[in-house]
Amino acid sequence: MIYSRGAMGETRFAAGGLLCVEYYEGEPLSYVSESAAIRLRDLVSVLPVVPTTTRTPAQFNRIDLPGGPWPYAITSNGGAILVDGEADASWRRGIDDAVRASSASLDDVTTELRRRISDQWVSKFRIAEDLFCYLVVDVASQPRGFMSDWSAWCTAHGWNASQQGRKIYTMPDPVCKSRAVAEVHRRLICAGLLAPGSPVFAAGDGALDAEMLASADAAIRPRHGELESLGWQHPTLTITEQQGVAAGEEILDWFTRSASVPVAS
Repeated sequence: MIYSRGAMGETRFAAGGLLCVEYYEGEPLSYVSESAAIRLRDLVSVLPVVPTTTRTPAQFNRIDLPGGPWPYAITSNGGAILVDGEADASWRRGIDDAVRASSASLDDVTTELRRRISDQWVSKFRIAEDLFCYLVVDVASQPRGFMSDWSAWCTAHGWNASQQGRKIYTMPDPVCKSRAVAEVHRRLICAGLLAPGSPVFAAGDGALDAEMLASADAAIRPRHGELESLGWQHPTLTITEQQGVAAGEEILDWFTRSASVPVAS
């Protein structure tokens, strides 16, 4: 839904009609189109919308996403469920238990990863929420075959690896968005905010979104990003006609049609 100036391109940025929704160190960083902001506020006014991201809670809370404040949000790739902006401690305990039971430790993974990288092509190594880690890399200098080799090691140890542009994420298998989405869906039904059996609609563009998109009743992805480069398909998946900011607007229109939300005149 949000795009940096670089991600949208100078032509779209110069066209205007944008709302800055994120500042970092005092500088504007991320934008939505004014049209998308209206669509998102309209959708939130009639149905539960749950922002879902790989960002950490602190990174998510930097964003003034139209439609907030959010009763529920999912961050850290499903490792955290935010309830009225605060991380749910019981959910996190369950995630930690699942990781210990099925995956190598974060220390073991980061030790192995550090052995495989160098500062000749890695500019940042970050550990997020003591759950997973990611690299920021120079793609042109990245060794050929690194991702396939690293992914194979991760698979054998209960983890997975995904590259989204300059970022390489390394994630324990139990930390996934679909599990957190299912839990929030259950809570919304128990609270009477959704009817039993209500469908889940999802959108995403990265490999870390694939299992969430596949588990939803229906899903959409934009015609750009990691899943586009992988040619990822699914029987319940729709792909936008547009790219970039325009794809964000198209995705919100798809949500509105899919959920049979009345359109304001």
